[in-house]
Amino acid sequence: MSTSAVLFDLDGTLLDTLDDIADSANRALVAQGFVDHPKDDFREFIGDGVQMLIRRALPEANRDDATVTRVVAAYRDEYARGWNVKTRPYEGISSLLHELTERKVHLAVLSNKPDEFTQLCVAHYLRSWPFRFVLGQGPEVPRKPDPTGARRIANGLGVTPSHCFLVGDSVADMATAKNAGMRPIGVGWGLQPAERLRQAGAEAIIDEPTHLLSILDHEGDTR
Repeated sequence: MSTSAVLFDLDGTLLDTLDDIADSANRALVAQGFVDHPKDDFREFIGDGVQMLIRRALPEANRDDATVTRVVAAYRDEYARGWNVKTRPYEGISSLLHELTERKVHLAVLSNKPDEFTQLCVAHYLRSWPFRFVLGQGPEVPRKPDPTGARRIANGLGVTPSHCFLVGDSVADMATAKNAGMRPIGVGWGLQPAERLRQAGAEAIIDEPTHLLSILDHEGDTR
């Protein structure tokens, strides 16, 4: 089976955004009268959109919709000021994207990050590569694991979903791939443990970015 496109998650897959997200969320929480969290706590908070991020970070007794909405607004303001302080592409991402581009594999980003911040991050950190589609969560793109965004990308590229990899670091990414008829590939360097991704149906776990190329090469050997 020939792979025509690779759809990447953003946070925890292409970019190490943990510090900037945690710092922004903690500033918002403290400003609204709540306690902050150790950075590693955010590994469990991130991945299902900004509303869920804040809901998980709030004390259980304060997760009503009004409070969540208020703290989300504060977080958005903080993140708008601090989205590019410590964020960096993971080691090996540039080599992977360069090689995929050389092979003429279509590239796309599908993230549960709000679309405005997804666009900012890709334009700033990943501008050297030709991403055909960049979709973050918004009114027209329900958050993963809803397959709407993944299917929109495949349709826009004119490729069959089964010829697409969806590469990510979360259970939601693996579920999105399965829901969209794509092939789920988990990353071993992200925010959620590799074993969790295997249990969620990952076809393979790659331990460093260019290992994805080995999977593509294997396909070439067996065609």
